[in-house]
Amino acid sequence: MIELRPLAPSDREQFIKDNQEAFNYGALEEFGLRDDHFEEDGEIISRETIEASIDSGEAYRILQGSEPVGGVIIKVNGNRGDLEILFVSPRVHSKGIGYAAWCAVEQLHPEVIVWETVTPYFEKRNIHFYVNRCGFHIVEFYNSHHPDPNDPDAADQMDEQFPEGMFRFEKRMK
Repeated sequence: MIELRPLAPSDREQFIKDNQEAFNYGALEEFGLRDDHFEEDGEIISRETIEASIDSGEAYRILQGSEPVGGVIIKVNGNRGDLEILFVSPRVHSKGIGYAAWCAVEQLHPEVIVWETVTPYFEKRNIHFYVNRCGFHIVEFYNSHHPDPNDPDAADQMDEQFPEGMFRFEKRMK
């Protein structure tokens, strides 16, 4: 059984480390030891990025029984929701934990009509998960020729971290 528990201040540091481990796993799987996609010192997602998401959103630990196995950070504004971060520990991948956690998020916020998220072009597991498991649709492809129009720093970040781009997904609830 999967449970979402609000992130406790005492678990913040471990949450950040677990998040970085999960994101690094995907990048290392794709790129090996080449580190040109990492934000800072070998991390695909920086501490600053994670902390900003935690501080401006709703952060939850994903628990299986009493064991933390991942985390999720969302932002909800009226009937729109942003999935900022969803991660599952690589040691428990492919066990339905991410999907169960996503279903719990949807139940937590039934007022949301449209969910949105993004993922780098190389995260094949994430793309499969969002499209084939969770029912999201790819609606936009941000790249150096089409940066995120809502992010003034997007063009610079695309060139530096993800020169091949990011997919934007939406899920419209029924």
